[in-house]
Amino acid sequence: MLTGDIRNQVDRIWDTFWTGGISNPLEVIEQFTYLLFIKRLDELHTRAEAKANRLNRPIENPIFTPGQADMRWSRFKNFEAKTMYHVVTEEVFPFMKTMGGEQGAFASHMKDARFTLPPEKAGLLAKVVDMIDHIPMDDRDTKGDLYEYMLSKLATAGQNGQFRTPRHIIKLMVAMVAPRPRDIICDPTCGTAGFLVASDEYLREHHPEVFTSPDLRRHYETAMFHGFDFDSTMLRIAAMNMMLHGIEQPNIQNRDSLAQDHSDTAEAYSLILANPPFAGSLDYDAVAKDLLNVVKTKKTELLFLALFLRLLKPGGRAAVIVPDGVLFGSSRAHKTLRKILVEEQKLDAVISMPSGVFKPYAGVSTAILFFTKTNSGGTDQVWFYDMQADGFSLDDKRTPLNGGHENNNIPDILARWQNRTAEPGRKRTEQSFFVPKKEIAGNDYDLSINRYKEIVYEEIEYDPPLVILDELAQLEAEIQHGMAELRGMLA
Repeated sequence: MLTGDIRNQVDRIWDTFWTGGISNPLEVIEQFTYLLFIKRLDELHTRAEAKANRLNRPIENPIFTPGQADMRWSRFKNFEAKTMYHVVTEEVFPFMKTMGGEQGAFASHMKDARFTLPPEKAGLLAKVVDMIDHIPMDDRDTKGDLYEYMLSKLATAGQNGQFRTPRHIIKLMVAMVAPRPRDIICDPTCGTAGFLVASDEYLREHHPEVFTSPDLRRHYETAMFHGFDFDSTMLRIAAMNMMLHGIEQPNIQNRDSLAQDHSDTAEAYSLILANPPFAGSLDYDAVAKDLLNVVKTKKTELLFLALFLRLLKPGGRAAVIVPDGVLFGSSRAHKTLRKILVEEQKLDAVISMPSGVFKPYAGVSTAILFFTKTNSGGTDQVWFYDMQADGFSLDDKRTPLNGGHENNNIPDILARWQNRTAEPGRKRTEQSFFVPKKEIAGNDYDLSINRYKEIVYEEIEYDPPLVILDELAQLEAEIQHGMAELRGMLA
């Protein structure tokens, strides 16, 4: 976690950009990310230099040549403002855009990147570089947390319906699906790559063998992480976000997941984590035909579920966020897709979330679906959990709340999920319980927790009507007596 001091430093950098004329939050984050990335390149080169000196060998895979010394952060940060501006915009930034080769995936995402500080703002660049240089970022976790804090400042939803998934919800979903060293992980609507980064963090903590086994390390570095998006700004931020977290070769593709054919990615992934945009309807003619073969609809949330089933390998798992309408919608497409999940695949769990989880971006009510692709059924019973609190206030401020189950259900969700064998005895009046497949099928495959949750109303006993009338008459008499006394005082 970031300390309050570091948060304050980031806030001051944000304010410096703002007062310097860059007020678009996404643009601030993009420019901030470029500078973080440039600093990271110098750190990697410095580490390679130190290793070469210890071993008395030439530097392996140097980032900078001797003639590019001025392009290193540790050098140009000491230049006067105009010289620094020239070096960064004319040398470092063009160099950064071609990292990994001019024909590489990273370069393709960066081809339209612009350094938007104008020449007359050279002083602003020097000031921001100095402020970033004074933020202690000695380890990967600090860099990642700092970047996540910057992303949290994205306070408006994108025009395509996307909004940032809170980090604690991402971490819950990742912990519940528990990524494995051999997994091939995909987020088909990756945005800033939050799910992929969180999966990496989980693997680092729970599967250190990924970094000690040459075979697993090779898989981790080249084939494990995949993300799609069609927003070029998001793709740039995602690629740099993953690199800043230590994933040096992220497979981030510019791809319209609903429109493009999926023959090259069909059954390619063992784990999907996603929060797809809920943009309502779209051009039916533009939708990939292989998705319409699963479900005929214009609803993006249903098409994305069909997409996830298309992309998953048999045995693959998914954890995805959906709007509540997916759970109980009465259209043929809604019912068809729910029936597919329950009858043809294995629906594992439905977690209902409170509507304030995505504030201030949106107030939509959502749920998390967990399912396994089997193509042969397997749903026996489905685990439901009624999340009522996520550790933050459910208003636009989203203020952190202190401890206690009543303020944060997330630890309980994870603990109960990991010990599901103890759940069958739970009553429908509790926050979590199992529902048999037969009962779900009998309810038109309705997956709304309210369909199955039992609410116990406390019985309230009232006095008999005559007693209540007597009490009202006594009160009336007291009022009349008081008014008589007041009238006497005024006479």
